[in-house]
Amino acid sequence: MKLKNTLGLAIGSLVAAASFGAMAQGQGAVETEIFYKKEFFDSQRDFKNDGNLFGGSIGYFLTDDVELRLGYDEVHNARGDDGKNIKGSNTALDAVYHFNNPYDAIRPYVSAGFSHQSLGQSFRGGRDHSTFANLGAGAKWYITDMFYARAGVEAQYNIDQGDTEWAPSVGVGLNFGGSPKTQEAPVTPAPVADVCTDSDNDGVCDNVDKCPDTPANVTVDADGCPAVAEVVRVELDVKFDFDKSVVKPNSYGDIKNLADFMKQYPQTTTTVEGHTDSVGPDAYNQKLSERRANAVKQVLTQQYGVESSRVDSVGYGESRPVADNATEEGRAVNRRVEAQVEAQAK
Repeated sequence: MKLKNTLGLAIGSLVAAASFGAMAQGQGAVETEIFYKKEFFDSQRDFKNDGNLFGGSIGYFLTDDVELRLGYDEVHNARGDDGKNIKGSNTALDAVYHFNNPYDAIRPYVSAGFSHQSLGQSFRGGRDHSTFANLGAGAKWYITDMFYARAGVEAQYNIDQGDTEWAPSVGVGLNFGGSPKTQEAPVTPAPVADVCTDSDNDGVCDNVDKCPDTPANVTVDADGCPAVAEVVRVELDVKFDFDKSVVKPNSYGDIKNLADFMKQYPQTTTTVEGHTDSVGPDAYNQKLSERRANAVKQVLTQQYGVESSRVDSVGYGESRPVADNATEEGRAVNRRVEAQVEAQAK
């Protein structure tokens, strides 16, 4: 395949991706990229200079962090010691693990996989076909939710010949089709209270005050009569999709109720507890539960204004199920974040 055809296909993929309506990151996302590599060949190649590689790739996110990526590039500007123009191509299949969370601006990554190289030879005809084991690392900078730039380096071990080559690279790409970004719930303005007459200054209007002569500094109920102290509490139970730590829009109302309660009783504190089902390794589920708890804490503090010092978050992984993990229904119940707040009403 000629270089212009390769780049044309990659650029076409980027343009097609830009036409999608729902562009998002996380599980189910697709990434397309065009890239440039500088290939530092092993000395056994007998090449006069190293090569420039141009190509493209397409990847699919199996989870929020794990991507399966297929790449293709072509070799240009490499010369053998005999002056021969060296041409060739590489096809690679790699698994890529990303750090941080979807929608973070910077996502470092590590990669591992295999590639096949077909490369011309110096001083002889034909092509050398080699299989490589690849290890790589780098970072992606998401300039927007869908557009990113990448820089990284790969070590390529030639399984057939026992030598190692290096290839730093840069690229740009598009990300689309994954989980939607958490949307901020609309803020409903508080209703303006009607002006009323309150002769005994107990906070209850005279027209509904059943005890109009309440002494000063006495806490009253809705009828304006001395209130009986009682313990009041509110509980929170937020459910999550499988392997997700994104708060779903239908949970915002419950989180707001908890925030309103804590504002009504400013002496209260709470601990947000994250949990998972039993699918996956313990260590992974522990981190997933912590991300879920932290996501709910961020909504409480950043969206609804509860002081961060009053909210702790903790993850328990899969260690505290409340339903049977042997069924899908039970696992759905266990994918949760819980919190409760208790106060004494005045």
